[in-house]
Amino acid sequence: MRRLGWILLVVFAFAIPWEYSLDLGPPLGNAARIAGLLVLLVAVPSAFQAGRVRTPGMMQWLVLALYLWLCATYFWTIDSAATLAKMRGNFQELMIVWLVWEFAETPGDLKVLLRAFIAGSWVLAILTLANFSSPEAIAEGQYRFVAYGQDPNDVARFLDLGFPFAGLLVGCERRWPMRILAAGYLPLGLVAVLLTASRGGFLAALVALAGTIVILFRGHARTAIGVLLALPAVAAGLWFAVPAETFERLASIPAQLRYGDLNQRVNIWSAGWRAFVRAPVFGTGAGTFTDASHLSPIDTAHNTALSLAVSGGLCALFLATAVLALAVRKVAAMRAPVRLAFAVALLVWSVTAMVAAVEENRTTWFLLAAIALAARLSNEARSKWDAAFLNQRFADELASSTRLVPEITS
Repeated sequence: MRRLGWILLVVFAFAIPWEYSLDLGPPLGNAARIAGLLVLLVAVPSAFQAGRVRTPGMMQWLVLALYLWLCATYFWTIDSAATLAKMRGNFQELMIVWLVWEFAETPGDLKVLLRAFIAGSWVLAILTLANFSSPEAIAEGQYRFVAYGQDPNDVARFLDLGFPFAGLLVGCERRWPMRILAAGYLPLGLVAVLLTASRGGFLAALVALAGTIVILFRGHARTAIGVLLALPAVAAGLWFAVPAETFERLASIPAQLRYGDLNQRVNIWSAGWRAFVRAPVFGTGAGTFTDASHLSPIDTAHNTALSLAVSGGLCALFLATAVLALAVRKVAAMRAPVRLAFAVALLVWSVTAMVAAVEENRTTWFLLAAIALAARLSNEARSKWDAAFLNQRFADELASSTRLVPEITS
């Protein structure tokens, strides 16, 4: 039963990036929702069968406290139906932190989950490229391209998180198919991010790629140099293949930052701030940001902190800040080279969180779950950790130095 739960968890990680591209409608929902519910259905009897669950860490307790507080807002919400729906959705998202903690047991398991996430990012990137080359897009003169069922900004953010993990795996994979999976994602993901024409996603991609190149230089310098040398050729190809309107939108970033309203975001933030001032401590109820801010139902907060502050008040914002601070602390305590990869991923997430409400994305909670798991495993199984994540040259040097210690001391 536990083995089945682990397999379903890997499928779940694979489905997260492209989940909205396969939606079967109610009551089943999208691909990641179905996979997550299957994992949960196996996890509960698996725990009863084993007669135990893994002792929760501080991350799990803080996430549980945040979820319970958001549930408590149901008693004073301005829209009980919206809050009830958000309670169900939050459970499906936040449970990732417990499922990864429970079923992943070794550094190799963490590596498999990262592979699955990158493979899912491949699917998302390929679906975006398919939209770019579709007859419908060509006939309509599109300049923003996105996988079916997805939002361009969300797609760019999901793709950005895959870059540092791909850079990490390029340096530590032993088998060439897995190395191709990781290395091949770097140009493919970059092309797909550009095709979305997401300005926030593009800025986050620059941060992600800069960090990824640092990761590659530290562990696999030749690959990093190859990536740098290939960039001009990739840029030239994109210049001729991608519509000029796509680049014009991305080129408007400096003007938007200096003079613009960030595509109406400033107005939305102002409305959100007024809603927060009216109920600063307890909030107006989970899922009620647009109602409280008197915005259109299709709008979002476009800022994670503001979304939490309006919906759950300062209490929810404090708990979410505690979760983020703990994640930073855990990343700092990790062993190299995983520490740098997760630091870059967390920085990319922070950039996107400033212009998007990402507390509702499964990618957010997958990242936090992976951070908690990596911090635990880096201390529990050091030899297996080095075997899984050090590149071959460093692993050989470490093994050699370990063998020399007894000879020197004797």
